[in-house]
Amino acid sequence: MAQVFGNEIPRQHTQTPLRRATRYLVVIESGGSVLARLFTDGREQVAEFDASTEEVTVMTQGLVPSTSADGPEWDHALAGHSASERGAARVYTLDV
Repeated sequence: MAQVFGNEIPRQHTQTPLRRATRYLVVIESGGSVLARLFTDGREQVAEFDASTEEVTVMTQGLVPSTSADGPEWDHALAGHSASERGAARVYTLDV
């Protein structure tokens, strides 16, 4: 029987690669609600949440968005959205 009295011994720390930094914030309407979607440089989605949160306001403070996400670079990343939703989307490039 172990003599640790219910406390687990800390595990060896492992060096794992860090996740790539988030580069783009896309604010887009989807089915009547507005979503905030975070993407890496390669347009891989890392998060999605309600765009009315305070975090979106903080992240976009002082940034000027591009007025749409209808370019070919967004085709795969935003494939589930209609052309009108993508045209009305705001794309922010985050300072990372």
